[in-house]
Amino acid sequence: MHSDTTLPRVAWIGLGIMGSPMSENLIKAGYHVTGYTLEQDKLDRLTANGGTPAASIAEAVKDADVIVTMVPASPQVEAVVLAEDGVLAHARPGALLIDMSSITPQTSVDVARAAAATGKGIRVLDAPVSGGEAGAVEAVLSIMVGGEQADFDEGRPILDALGKTIVLCGPHGAGQTVKAANQLIVAVNIQACAEAVVFLEKSGVDLETALEVLNGGLAGSTVLTRKKQNFLTRDFAPGFRIDLHHKDMGIVTDAARNVGAALPVGSLVAQLVASLRTQGDGGLDHSALLRGVERLSNPKVSD
Repeated sequence: MHSDTTLPRVAWIGLGIMGSPMSENLIKAGYHVTGYTLEQDKLDRLTANGGTPAASIAEAVKDADVIVTMVPASPQVEAVVLAEDGVLAHARPGALLIDMSSITPQTSVDVARAAAATGKGIRVLDAPVSGGEAGAVEAVLSIMVGGEQADFDEGRPILDALGKTIVLCGPHGAGQTVKAANQLIVAVNIQACAEAVVFLEKSGVDLETALEVLNGGLAGSTVLTRKKQNFLTRDFAPGFRIDLHHKDMGIVTDAARNVGAALPVGSLVAQLVASLRTQGDGGLDHSALLRGVERLSNPKVSD
């Protein structure tokens, strides 16, 4: 697969469940992508799909016009971007950094300030995504962006190769605030669907038929469309892990407390997500909230 030399060169840091297919979509769109991650098998996958592996962050970003980071949480963003051997230390002057991780709004503001303080003209966008692994693979992610209009306009073609709904939500940190709201809605929606599944099954109704008709009415949702098979088959292979949604519920409850917004239902669902982790299900897909409802409804849930 040949890259288009007229397009900006991209460095991609973080090749996990989301990062790998997203970087591959950029390669398909003609971008030259150099990637770095901690797992060799993920680097091998990048190479097999036409990307260039790097042995360090410094090597990945040294010639990049645009640097994309996609790592699990704020501590990893701080380590990858702000550390002595991180992105800001080695990025070329004028580079555009697009952080697509889901982190606290304050971390995004801190990263933007640190980039400005380098004096190298490095611009930053926070651009977290929604849509899960399927959305990443299909390049139909929803991308909520924080930063300056000019930088958003510059990064837009890359974001267009990764998602379908791309919106500048406001200044640095605004993308993360909207993503936090997204994760609140998704968690509450999954919990409601999980409770409906258990209710329907215990009532003796055919579950597949019931979910089909529910999804055609006002109860329908992208969550139900994407997670219906998980509910039907009890296949909880991770598209988005409970561990990560637990992190995100912490972000939204903390941010809501800071601005004085009450989250009565969200706070309860955050506790249910936390309890699922305690029960050993943190590595499962967030549709495994169904297991928590089953445990509350049944004497014994098979593992």
